This record gives sequence, structure tokens and C-alpha cells, in this order.
Amino acid sequence: MVKASVILAFYNRIDFLKLVLAGFERQTFKHFEIIIADDGSSSQVVQEIETVSRAFRFPIIHLWQEDKGFRKNKILNKAIMSANSNCLIFVDADCVPHSEFVKEHFNYKKSGVCLTGRRVNLSENYTSNLTVEKVKNGFLENNNFSLMIDGIFGKSFDVEKGFYFKNSFLRNFFNKKKRGLLGCNFSIHKEDFLRINGFDERYEAPSIGEDSDVEFRLKLCNVEIKSLNNIAVQYHLYHKLQDRPQKNLDLFSEVQKNKTYFTPFGIYKNE
Repeated sequence: MVKASVILAFYNRIDFLKLVLAGFERQTFKHFEIIIADDGSSSQVVQEIETVSRAFRFPIIHLWQEDKGFRKNKILNKAIMSANSNCLIFVDADCVPHSEFVKEHFNYKKSGVCLTGRRVNLSENYTSNLTVEKVKNGFLENNNFSLMIDGIFGKSFDVEKGFYFKNSFLRNFFNKKKRGLLGCNFSIHKEDFLRINGFDERYEAPSIGEDSDVEFRLKLCNVEIKSLNNIAVQYHLYHKLQDRPQKNLDLFSEVQKNKTYFTPFGIYKNE
């Protein structure tokens, strides 16, 4: 029975996807599905996804749309409507989850609450040395010392966010501070997301549209943002950052000025 739907935002990096899926194969919580929200990958990559998907025990749904530039929010909205559970967990397909990742998001879920974890940002060198087998064997979560060394002498950063705490006192202590929604690591009840009509599809560039805009509109309809720092842990694979154009900031300024939580440019449109 599917109790949680993990929505993976993906585009072309099949090498990263294999590492991420290996991380989900390690999950202690088993009752989830993977929905690959594919923003126009090549036909060769699509074929390889079909082959790779057969190797995993959990169900994998692959949704694809034509490549017309950055339209991540559009394919994410389609994934929301394809989900077979009410617990939606959003992950970018360049973020490898800790083995307790899905369990923690599921256990903390609550109507009217959006949960957001954090990630370690791996260096180029650390990323290049990862293999599917290493991920399957728990290399990332079992080698905090080597990761700290890479954080000191290499180029990994936010390595302290890779520590997974079981102790309730430590969990509460490290989550006293309010944190903003992180688009690659958050979960929410489907009904709460539908209240704001999902993602605003006018954002056609990275940043703002997948997190800051969503957080702002959720708060307008009284959905609480709750931090799962050092609880819902993931490891971000190194890649060069895409441009963050001014047009996203301008659009967000407009949204903030209007103070309307329901976007007419989301899942349901007046057509």
C-alpha cells in the first residue's frame, strides 16, 4: 500500500538519478512510490529510465513533458495530481536521501503543516567518487568524519546538516530556529497544497518559484512551516549552479504585493 509519494524533479542527469534511487532503495520505510517529474529529458535518457526503473522494488511513475525551457513547476503540478497518496514529499533528483528520510517525513506529517529538512552540499571531488554501490552500502551516512574533513579541507559545505539525530532533546534543540522552506526537501498534505493551487507555473527559471513563493502563499492560508533539521537529511550532489534571473524576483515581489495565496497559474486554470 502506498502511504507516501516522493516527487523527484528531474532533467537529463541519469547518473545522478541512479545515485538518488539507490538512496531510496535503502529506506527503512517501504510504503512509498517514486514519481519522476521529468522536465523534458532526451529520448535516450527516457529509455534508460524505463530500464533502470525495473530494478527497484518500489513503484516508479515517470512523467515527461516536452523540453521548452525550464518548466519545473508545470511538471511538478502534474506529479501532484498523479500521486497515489496524500503525503507528498518533494526532492530534487540531485539529492541522495538518508535511509530514514521518508520515514521521518511520514512520521511528522500533520494536516496544516509543511515539513522542511536540510541538505549537505557535497564537493565536486566527493560527488565524483560516489557510486551506486557506495550509496547502497550507506557510505554517505556512515562516513561523517570523512565528510567533515572534506568540509574543512575540501569544498563540501553545510556538512553539519548531515548529522542524523535520534535523540528528542537534540531534535528539539536544533529545530528551535525557524527555517525557510527548501524546495528540494519538503513534504505536505496534498489537500494543503491544493489550497494554494500548487506551484505557480509562471516561474520559468530556477529559484524562488519552488520554495519562497510556495512558503509565502502557504503562510497566507495558515499552513505552518516546521523544520526537520538533522532529521530529514539529504546529500546534494555537486553541479554548477544555473543562472538566477531577476525576473523571478520581480514576479515574487508582485505575489507578495497582491497577498493572494491561491495562484490562478497553478494546477487549476481558468481556461
